[in-house]
Amino acid sequence: MTTKRVVVLHGLYMSGFVMRPLCSQLEKSGLDILNLSYNTLSPDRAAIFKQIDNFIDNKSTALVCHSMGGLVARAYLAANSEQSQNVEKVITLGTPHKGSHIARRMQQKGFDVFLKNSVEFLLTVNGDWPFNAKLYSIAGDLPIGLMPLIAKGSQSDGTVLLDETKLNGMAEHKVFHLSHTSMIYSRQVMNYIVELLV
Repeated sequence: MTTKRVVVLHGLYMSGFVMRPLCSQLEKSGLDILNLSYNTLSPDRAAIFKQIDNFIDNKSTALVCHSMGGLVARAYLAANSEQSQNVEKVITLGTPHKGSHIARRMQQKGFDVFLKNSVEFLLTVNGDWPFNAKLYSIAGDLPIGLMPLIAKGSQSDGTVLLDETKLNGMAEHKVFHLSHTSMIYSRQVMNYIVELLV
């Protein structure tokens, strides 16, 4: 079945605004887009999931998610609504599927006030991808950010460890020489996503 609709979910401390260039590219490819903005520090699961359900409307759908957005997508699929059965692909960019090392360290140091309720997603530890929808996990290996200071000698995009982006059962794991935020705007990444969806 050809993908008709795409739900785009942004990451922590961001809004749908940062995802607009990617959404524009996907729209040019003839896809219907829901660029969903949500409060990352106090995410309302019921409201987010209802918006996704309403948008899918029994059409073949993909979820394209940056960082924490991929964890929100996982929670949506786990809730197992009738409309979620129409999700065929999930494409994540820099999502810490195994849980965020940085978030864990912030919590240990007493800085979790800056994360608020996002921890319910960021601190979940997953090893597998158990859903029917295929997972395509995109990662970066250009370590511009805090991670090189926190985990010396690690491979990361500066925010998320490379290993955190890997899960058993994923369809593909693709690494680009990009930092955590720059992958949202990368022409290479956009082309790869379009190839997967069109």
